[in-house]
Amino acid sequence: MEIIARIYTDFPTKFGIPRQSGLVDALEARVVFEPAYRVAEALRGLEGFSHIWLLWQFSQSLREGWSPTVRPPRLGGNVRMGVFATRSPFRPNPIGLSCVRLEGVDFGGPEGPVLRVRGADMLNGTPIYDIKPYLPHVDSHPEAVGGFAVPAAAHALRVEFAPELLEKVPQRARNALLEVLSQDPRPSYQQDPARLYGLPFAGVDVRFTVDQDVLVVRAVETYRENAEKTEAPVRK
Repeated sequence: MEIIARIYTDFPTKFGIPRQSGLVDALEARVVFEPAYRVAEALRGLEGFSHIWLLWQFSQSLREGWSPTVRPPRLGGNVRMGVFATRSPFRPNPIGLSCVRLEGVDFGGPEGPVLRVRGADMLNGTPIYDIKPYLPHVDSHPEAVGGFAVPAAAHALRVEFAPELLEKVPQRARNALLEVLSQDPRPSYQQDPARLYGLPFAGVDVRFTVDQDVLVVRAVETYRENAEKTEAPVRK
């Protein structure tokens, strides 16, 4: 398969990325096509759809071999489930699937056409293999059963973010950051209230602690790519 595009998000590392697409609708991203696929005709009619499917590569989870079982983070990291019963990135083929909101298509500019999307759960620069329209009359199943996957709302945290610290975050990214933090970015097996976490997002490094169901932002600094990073949880 060939990479047709890459998505550009506010996440330079895996830590803090929502565990599913659509959980944080405020997250903005851009899908930029590779030069060979910057063909306007290939997107004819796409603007009529509100949502699209992105098929993409777990580019930072590539490894040789595979395991038939994995440990989903939301089960505490100690319970094994079949790889095909999870959305773990460690799969026989490292392919991800995300449904995102299509905000618009920009045909002008040197990178055009560019897709503006919301709700993506991907690392900055993630390779994309394919794009398909979301069809609500066949893709939506409200009666579906979710198995062992617990709704994200069950893990929502109350976020305390001092105004003087929030002002250090780019204004366009503040609402998205608050939603990301409320989703509890920590690995489920880490419950130390004294531990200081670092979340790189939109050019800043947000330092926070979590005690029970309250997340408190302690500092906001300029993100330095080569600085020591907090251990990232296994996504999905």
